[in-house]
Amino acid sequence: MIPFLDLRRQYDQVRDDIEAAVKGVLDSGQFILGPAVQRFEGDFARYCRTEHAVAVSSGTAALHLALLAAGVEPGDEVITVPMTFVATVAAILYAGARPVFVDVDESTWTMDAAQLETAITPRTKAILPVHLHGLMADMEPILAIAARRGIAVIEDAAQAHGAEYREKRAGSMGRLGCFSFYPGKNLGACGEGGAVVTDDPALAERVRVLRDWGQVRKYEHLFQGFNYRMDGIQGAILGVKLRHIEDWTEGRRRAAAGYDRNLGAIRRPSPPDHCRHVYHVYAVRVVDRDRVRAELDQAGIGTGIHYPVPVHLQPAYAGLGYRAGDFPVSERIAAETLSLPMFPELEDGQVEEVCRAVIRAVDGGEG
Repeated sequence: MIPFLDLRRQYDQVRDDIEAAVKGVLDSGQFILGPAVQRFEGDFARYCRTEHAVAVSSGTAALHLALLAAGVEPGDEVITVPMTFVATVAAILYAGARPVFVDVDESTWTMDAAQLETAITPRTKAILPVHLHGLMADMEPILAIAARRGIAVIEDAAQAHGAEYREKRAGSMGRLGCFSFYPGKNLGACGEGGAVVTDDPALAERVRVLRDWGQVRKYEHLFQGFNYRMDGIQGAILGVKLRHIEDWTEGRRRAAAGYDRNLGAIRRPSPPDHCRHVYHVYAVRVVDRDRVRAELDQAGIGTGIHYPVPVHLQPAYAGLGYRAGDFPVSERIAAETLSLPMFPELEDGQVEEVCRAVIRAVDGGEG
């Protein structure tokens, strides 16, 4: 069996350090925020090459607070893509704004900057590109359009820890960047967690206040805030794992290079040369996906699907007024995407075995 994801192998590498870090928090009695979270915030900001990082309870909380800190209010519009996890869109609705979609690019599966200008209206307050699967969106034209129009750019970097665009780290290019530390992420907690990064001290302070019930001092609530604080144990665990993220990222990139060498003409995203893809997910496009997936399962190979229904076609978001056919690239990718095993410890032989099985299944369908 080649699993889709193997978190146990990663944990075994850092078990002793994690258990010591957790014990330190338990011994300290500082279970919410506290020194372990503060240390992680400083280390993660340096990793992202930003001035500030504010740790929160989830990636969704990071998105929600970043939108609020940027001034998004009820009646505003926020432009994003339908090819994403629903949290991207849910956070916009939490802020009282209306999500406006543009389609993704066929080659990268990220926001098609060429369609952005036509989606902007006088109500557009922010643009929220998604760095899907660990590949950064085409940030230069997005930022140029936003700058001309005076619109904030907030990066959804939930899947892109350490990704780069022209040597600039994910999260560092927009006004704010948002990360998730869900356990399966490239930098994953042993539970939920997230962070907002920024170079703007005022925005960082606004996020800090909002995550803690809007209080500037204990029992002095300046804003209507939220219980979005990171707990100390997750901060300690993330601090340990952050020390290993570059080695783990290179493991993912080695596995991805093996897939690239062995998958031949099977379609997958094409990362530009100026981007460092960190491969939270390695996805391909295959016709008759369900049959191919079933054959891989029979061969003992785990797979996933990210995401089979784009957000504009999800029943929960039917009220946004979009229909099938509105975003054809996202819809085609959603119907054909299949995620292959991807984790840093994946061995060369396992990658080759997966590739042989994929090609066999695809060729069998064509025959």
